Amino acid sequence: MATAARDEQFSEYVVQRRTQLRRIAYLLCGDVHQAEDLVQTALMKVYIAWPRVQRAGNVDAYVRRILVNSGIDESRRPWRREDSGLDGLDPQAVHGPAVEDRTALIEALATLPLAQRRVVVLRHYLGMSIEETAADLNCSSGTVKSQNSRALARLNDLLAPQFGATGRTDR
Repeated sequence: MATAARDEQFSEYVVQRRTQLRRIAYLLCGDVHQAEDLVQTALMKVYIAWPRVQRAGNVDAYVRRILVNSGIDESRRPWRREDSGLDGLDPQAVHGPAVEDRTALIEALATLPLAQRRVVVLRHYLGMSIEETAADLNCSSGTVKSQNSRALARLNDLLAPQFGATGRTDR
């Protein structure tokens, strides 16, 4: 593949997907700046392997896998073991129930352990199946199910009072 054609195809992909990739990365790590770093890392790796990735056929799955793996790598680094918050977000920038609801959800997601947060993002934000999530996270379907169950229970406990529900009834 000629370099010019490769660059053009890659640039088109980046233009089409960059916003979505940033959202996914942010939901995975909970930090705006780290999310941008994850996206840059993923795009750099994809660019290097672009012809091979295109031949394989599912560029989005490849990029998602890189985002998840890069997020795991970053979370293991000692200088990244700080409390992730809502750095860079201004919840007062736009007022209204939808923004308040979204902010509450993002704050609740940030309290989840990383493994649970990743499962919730892949399953419920991206709409992936249990099997697809397990493949992306390199774990068993049972692990995905248990992490998902724990995460949803925790989110329910955190968010139910705000939304007028009484929380879980299985206790």
